[in-house]
Amino acid sequence: MSCTSVNAQDPETITVLNATDFQKAIQQKNIKLVDVRTAEEYKVGAIDDAVNIDFLQPETFENQFEKLDRKTAVFIYCRSGNRSGKAALKLKAMGFEAIYDLEGGFMNWANKDLD
Repeated sequence: MSCTSVNAQDPETITVLNATDFQKAIQQKNIKLVDVRTAEEYKVGAIDDAVNIDFLQPETFENQFEKLDRKTAVFIYCRSGNRSGKAALKLKAMGFEAIYDLEGGFMNWANKDLD
């Protein structure tokens, strides 16, 4: 027996990437980078070029994602990986085809030397 995912995420749609792989992947063109933290958290620091769509504001979250192309790869992150994991499942349910989640969230990104 094998466990396909610790976070019970669909491996065909949702991929969890470590900070190094996430950093390389977001260099691609035609992707959407989204910070799902609160506006206050976003203001303190965020990954360059990320847009802020707060997962804790369900109506705004859905409305903003409704405007995006479901075939475009979406890269998401939160503070620690918890909210982005939940957001990834919600995006999958909304029909997004390629979702990438930053393992450990922004805390992991901020603590890693990516140069």
